[in-house]
Amino acid sequence: MTLIERAEKAVELKNSGMYNCAQAVTAALSDQTELTEDQLKQISAGFCAGMGNLEATCGALIGAGMVAGLKTEGKGTLGITRQIQEEFARRCGAIKCKDLKMVTDGRPLCPCEDCVRNAVMIYGEIIKLCARNQI
Repeated sequence: MTLIERAEKAVELKNSGMYNCAQAVTAALSDQTELTEDQLKQISAGFCAGMGNLEATCGALIGAGMVAGLKTEGKGTLGITRQIQEEFARRCGAIKCKDLKMVTDGRPLCPCEDCVRNAVMIYGEIIKLCARNQI
């Protein structure tokens, strides 16, 4: 599956109503870990709507950080998650759910679908998953 296909899978999962934003990202990247998709879905269940419904850090961003921690076995994860966060802020305009969902000109700064898509893409780019080749 290409990186773009993974990102679109995450969007589909989020839009299904069966996955929150953090779960959609972790599920789309599940093969990057030794955990199953179901285990990742359970672990990331409480991180939607801005980390536990507090409108704080975007759940999609948290999901990408979780997978990065598992992928790196905790070695160098802080630097990687910082890179993911900085690029997410650049692309989406914010990292807090409340700010991302703030409506201006009739639409949110960054809709959930775009947050999920960007989190997967940024994770893949930083971890060096190939965007065109099969991974």
